[in-house]
Amino acid sequence: MTAPMDPVDLTARLIRCPSVTPEEGGALQLLEAELSAAGFTCTRVDRNGTSNLFARWGAKGANRSFGFNGHTDVVPVGDPAEWRFDPFSATEAEGKLWGRGACDMKSGVAAFVAAAVDFVRETPPDGAVVIAITGDEEGDATDGTVALLDWMAAEGERMTHCLVGEPTCPEQMGEMMKNGRRGSMTARIEARGIQGHAAYPHRARNPLPALVKLLDRLASHELDQGNALFDPSTLALTTIDTGNPTSNVIPAKAHAVLNIRFNDLHSGDSLTGWLEGEIAKIREETSVDFSLMVKISGESFVTPPGWFTDLVTDAVEANCGRRPVLSTSGGTSDARFIKDHCPVVEFGLVGQSMHKVDEHVATDHVHQLKGVYRHILERYFAAE
Repeated sequence: MTAPMDPVDLTARLIRCPSVTPEEGGALQLLEAELSAAGFTCTRVDRNGTSNLFARWGAKGANRSFGFNGHTDVVPVGDPAEWRFDPFSATEAEGKLWGRGACDMKSGVAAFVAAAVDFVRETPPDGAVVIAITGDEEGDATDGTVALLDWMAAEGERMTHCLVGEPTCPEQMGEMMKNGRRGSMTARIEARGIQGHAAYPHRARNPLPALVKLLDRLASHELDQGNALFDPSTLALTTIDTGNPTSNVIPAKAHAVLNIRFNDLHSGDSLTGWLEGEIAKIREETSVDFSLMVKISGESFVTPPGWFTDLVTDAVEANCGRRPVLSTSGGTSDARFIKDHCPVVEFGLVGQSMHKVDEHVATDHVHQLKGVYRHILERYFAAE
């Protein structure tokens, strides 16, 4: 009889793959080998230099197809000298596994792969298990999960429900799961005037006062007060630049960048319209010209509480001893793409060390997470 797969060992082997975005680093090759050996049909879905892996156990087009989404790419390590251990050594010490990706999210991928492999070997389900892993979540996210979903649509592949394994717990294992996310958009605003001598401002048109006036209005505006499902929307100014090294020259232009995290009281289009309206007012008041460039990373969404969220909640409580709260807080994740394919929720580890120097994960939490995922698979395919 094949021994159960150790999720900590698999996490360690994944950490030793230096898969800093956009490098694959051997992580997907490792997963493909493990999953193929367990009877999964594996397909690389690479696009524009981004590496992705699709794996399915069971029949294509099955009535029930449980999906898991995660990523093996990681953010840069920063200064390696600041780390206690080599960031790609996967050193185990003090009950923790240390290394880049230990928390976000090679451990989550390893926990689900280990749970799925044991599950299909021991109790083959009536249905399919799909694992969709990208190497582009920490990057632009244009050719990662999006590419996998595009390929699935073209090939007739389907998930009936999907779990994303991002870290979701703020401080304690099992305290929170995500059943939705706020939308996110970035706006770049450029103000254009006429350059001139600072001693003769009447011969120039200074774009800075107009830009500052606009930014004050935007930052002072209350977008909303939130609702039962979401926190209030937020607007954050992230940079204001002129590139002017000279104190006696009025610059010809300046620009600013802001980020808006918005709830379901707005859409990317409605907020773009609001920005355009405020810009038009300042243009009329100051005669300074403006341009606006907007990138919408994702719209807000909610998976309503019900059978699927209860199934995940019950599994977490059974394995972690606490019932997680449903939350839409935090940043974005690839769930924003999956929501248009099937119902999606997120549950994973404590995320306190993600992206930090000395990133780590408690080894007992990784085993707990495998137990949660195995519980979910068993109950999902046992349900009528």
